[in-house]
Amino acid sequence: MAIFVTGSTGYLGGYLVAGFLREHRDMLNLLVRAKSEQEARERLWKSLQLHFEFPEFSEYLDTRVRIFLGDLTNERFGLPDDAYHDLVDSTESIVHCAASLNRKSERQCLNVNLRGALEVIQLARRAQNRNGLRRYSHVSTVAVAGRRQDEIVTEAASIDWARSDYDPYARTKKFGEHMVHQLLPDVPVTIFRPAIVLGDSRWPQTTQFDMVQAFDVLARLPVLPLQPDDRIDIVPANYVGKAIVTIHQKEAPVHTIYHLSSGVGSQTFRELTDALAAAGGTSRPSYWPWLGGPFSGMVNWLSRRGGTTGYGASLLNVFWPYLNWNTVFDNSRVVAELGGEAPAKFSTYAYPLLKFSRENKFRYPARSWPLPASSPIPAIAGQVHA
Repeated sequence: MAIFVTGSTGYLGGYLVAGFLREHRDMLNLLVRAKSEQEARERLWKSLQLHFEFPEFSEYLDTRVRIFLGDLTNERFGLPDDAYHDLVDSTESIVHCAASLNRKSERQCLNVNLRGALEVIQLARRAQNRNGLRRYSHVSTVAVAGRRQDEIVTEAASIDWARSDYDPYARTKKFGEHMVHQLLPDVPVTIFRPAIVLGDSRWPQTTQFDMVQAFDVLARLPVLPLQPDDRIDIVPANYVGKAIVTIHQKEAPVHTIYHLSSGVGSQTFRELTDALAAAGGTSRPSYWPWLGGPFSGMVNWLSRRGGTTGYGASLLNVFWPYLNWNTVFDNSRVVAELGGEAPAKFSTYAYPLLKFSRENKFRYPARSWPLPASSPIPAIAGQVHA
């Protein structure tokens, strides 16, 4: 029996796969969008080389991983009947991590975050009916809380259907949680809501750069249109990955929903810019919060232009609501579940993260597959046993 993980070739999904492989003994069923076994293996290697050297990765791939060649948004993932039935019969628990973070495209968010989630829920339903499902873990987001200002939000108070949402991403993730509760009432369910996931507190390398680029633009400004004492809830990816893996594997987690966040320990903009200035030997910015409106309008205008400036402005335009809402999410549940371990503060690793990202021009220097690609073994009935 195995843990079925979606989103394994994504940034956070890589942390989950690495955590399960290193810290537990379960087999993993991984859904990978690829045309061949070799392409699927190379996609996994690109995602997991943050965590493994190739020999260790290759050994895990050969002994602990089963790859299913499919697409989240296709009916039954596009698998032939025998492969899909094998997936149902061999799945003992599920971690649904895959998502579209495209905050501008409602079509893409609907397709992946709702249609795709429904396919995973249907798999869970069939696995539960067949052999029983130990746990269904659903990775959501704190953004399901909708429009907020100057609040500390608990898990129980996050969903308020009377509130409007910031973007299609937040809206579809909120409905995704609703589907899980409505359609899997007899399955042990855990909902994880990460805050802004940014970098790794153990090393400077990252493969996810959108939010880093938005912070890079802000870090270069001599004047910031923000309230210096507003807090921003940032959590490192290694903490989020550890929390999901640990709680998913527990026999009886204390709660159903967990904020994976910095909570009341979230730092202020002033604390972050002071730390960046000290580490980089630069001047501290001035804060002119009254410029927030004009700045937002200018960013919106620039985002419609091309080139590097337009791209940087488009990133800021997408993330701006989450930068000035001064809202943090209580994390006492996850801290208690992890034996008192709180996430590292962003200021302790922000400068190395920015330095690495700038030096690599916001691209991860991915290593290619180190061995000559052998003739791919045909995927029998849409499935590869690795």
